[in-house]
Amino acid sequence: MLEEEIVKAGAFKLGNFTLASGRKSDYYVDLRAVTTQPHLLRKVALAMKPHVVDCDRIAGVELGAVPIAVALSLETGIPYIMVRKQKKDHGAGKLVEGELRPGERVVFVEDTVTTAGSLIKAIQAVSEMGGIVKQAIVIVDREEGAEENLCKMNVEIVSIASIARLRECSKDGA
Repeated sequence: MLEEEIVKAGAFKLGNFTLASGRKSDYYVDLRAVTTQPHLLRKVALAMKPHVVDCDRIAGVELGAVPIAVALSLETGIPYIMVRKQKKDHGAGKLVEGELRPGERVVFVEDTVTTAGSLIKAIQAVSEMGGIVKQAIVIVDREEGAEENLCKMNVEIVSIASIARLRECSKDGA
């Protein structure tokens, strides 16, 4: 199970944590411990692969989702694009790196989502360029509003690991 691998990698911890938003949480998810390990990154890509249907591009938001987009691109043969959180203030000033043609169907990947705020901004940027986004595949949805927020944009979210199972594995000492 992927959840066991996530816990073994130290990417999921139970305890008392303060999140970037300032909110308190009884668990912490840092999937860089997974996405920076080739064997685990490949497992993530293989778990996501069956969910990739009817798309022309895979997209990842900098920084955490880019390795996922690359790995999934390698597994599927589907080209990927990278979406910056902010436009560069030099060079071409692009928000989206890589080829994207109007009308292309884009599947976003992400490591962790809470409310999906940064993912929504990235989806809007791709949509403004003519990309069609109907799906986001994430490793972990913290189940704190992302699904509802993406649903308002007609974007389906698929999570390949569940918080409940991560808690279970963590308690079992996976």
